Amino acid sequence: MTMALTERVILGSIAFAIFWILAVFPAVPFMPIGRTAGSLLGANLIVIFRVLTPDEAYAAIDLPILGLLFGTMVVSIYLERADMFKYLGKLLAWKSRGAKDLLCRICLVSAISSAFFTNDTSCVVLTEFVLKIARQQNLPPHPFLLALASSANIGSSATPIGNPQNLVIAILSKITFGRFLFGIFPAMFVGVVVNAVLLLCMYWNVLSVQKDVEKAEVELVLDEQVVSHRFAPATMSHVVNSLHSQDQFSGNEIIKDPNGVFDSSRNFNASREAANDHGSLQMRDKNVSLKTVDEREDQNFTSCEEKHNFSEIWRRLLWKICVYLVTIGMLISLLMGLNMSWTAITAALALVVLDFKDAKECLEKVSYSLLIFFCGMFITVDGFNRTGIPSAFWDFMEPYAKIDHAGGVAVLAVVILVLSNLASNVPTVLLLGVRVGASAGAISEASEKKAWLILAWVSTVAGNLSLLGSAANLIVCEQARRAQPSGYNLSFWTHLKFGVPSTIIVIAIGLILIGD
Repeated sequence: MTMALTERVILGSIAFAIFWILAVFPAVPFMPIGRTAGSLLGANLIVIFRVLTPDEAYAAIDLPILGLLFGTMVVSIYLERADMFKYLGKLLAWKSRGAKDLLCRICLVSAISSAFFTNDTSCVVLTEFVLKIARQQNLPPHPFLLALASSANIGSSATPIGNPQNLVIAILSKITFGRFLFGIFPAMFVGVVVNAVLLLCMYWNVLSVQKDVEKAEVELVLDEQVVSHRFAPATMSHVVNSLHSQDQFSGNEIIKDPNGVFDSSRNFNASREAANDHGSLQMRDKNVSLKTVDEREDQNFTSCEEKHNFSEIWRRLLWKICVYLVTIGMLISLLMGLNMSWTAITAALALVVLDFKDAKECLEKVSYSLLIFFCGMFITVDGFNRTGIPSAFWDFMEPYAKIDHAGGVAVLAVVILVLSNLASNVPTVLLLGVRVGASAGAISEASEKKAWLILAWVSTVAGNLSLLGSAANLIVCEQARRAQPSGYNLSFWTHLKFGVPSTIIVIAIGLILIGD
């Protein structure tokens, strides 16, 4: 029996509302089941309420997006094993010329790494490096943490593999990797520069504080003392002292003959000493020969060990080079316009084969909860689309959001900005993407491409508005808070004070630079 339209709207809206609450606020007191379970619950309710049939629900799951997401996660895991992010962390501190130089480096490295290895991955592996460097230079961490998170979001907008919403846009719009990159790259580059300038202006006085040299020297001395104590070899002092005292006693001892018969025993003592000397010579020769054999064995063992270590070093280096070459090959293939999902999966499998061992350890690091979250979200959002509410909303906004004039672009950007912070960026893309593209496609093909790129740009940079705006922000906050030995709590208001002006200015500048 076909469900009545009113019932479909009400029940579909309830299911989507439950999904939205649990996705935006995963620690809801009355149902603390988390985002992933909340996504599955919303999808299940869509089917139970018969907004979608089971077959329609399965059809709503976008396998190319899941394949691309899975492939990029596996590649990122192998890059982390190949010390790619470790080298990026070292690059931050290499010949640094002060706090301002460090902040600019963080912005640049974070943006570039996020564009090719996803913003979440970059934030996970770079937060600890950034916090450690800030502590070493006796600087407040929050400007650098803000630089890391905000630049990661801006940088990830440049490529389809930079963040999940771009994956969705690339698949739905069928825009090639190269066109996507060259369309948004100018906006991304200028956006990162503007974001860095805003950080410098806002925290200029904080970054101008010089490190206390005397305190640094004391800390250095203490560190050296700790290291020297930590690596000092353990000695059995009581045994050494007793042996030393025995040597001193035997060296100073005077043999006395109470009966005065010293001459009569001289010959006996001389013969005994001669025998002892002969025996000691034999023992010495034997010890020398044994020592020579031991030295030869030690040399052979050391030589074998050095050869083994040398071969291991070269094998490790060769494997790293292969990982980097496969990654470069994947990026080149994407730029050539090959299928993005299968390109990423092929690169992931190539790395698994090159590793030449059980891939269980690496595959266990894949965020399967994120993949499941996407499955539930696809079903829930598709069901909510069937209610007609998103279409009605867009029909109301469409006349004011035409991208053939500046006012329409501004209205569209505001709508995306607000929805991305209310409903999260990926659901916003799923709800508005096809409608925005179709509306712009009625103007021209170039306008359709531009509309998709605007959606990618605004929905991504909108994550910088508040601490809850993107997963990258939350990752930086949590990683910094849990860092040992001294964590740092990046507060909501500290982020908001910088996030609001930065987001508005960067989005506005980017809208001017996004190409047709």
